[in-house]
Amino acid sequence: ISKEKADRKVLKLSGGEQQRVGIARALSHHPDIIIADEPTGNLDHETEKDIMEILQKLAHELQTCVIIVTHSQGVSAYADTC
Repeated sequence: ISKEKADRKVLKLSGGEQQRVGIARALSHHPDIIIADEPTGNLDHETEKDIMEILQKLAHELQTCVIIVTHSQGVSAYADTC
């Protein structure tokens, strides 16, 4: 998000911006397990792709366990196991 938006209160951000902030906060702690319920539900297609590539990289390169609940076939296409 932009510097201007970064200084706003979270509740003043759009749903998609709040979702991106939540994902960034969760990832900043370098968790061993990520459980995500519709992690890209409020995001545009390009941002969804970016987020899923990050989660896939965490799983493949850092051996982070990533569990995703989704109704999106686009998101489920990133899964190694369904």
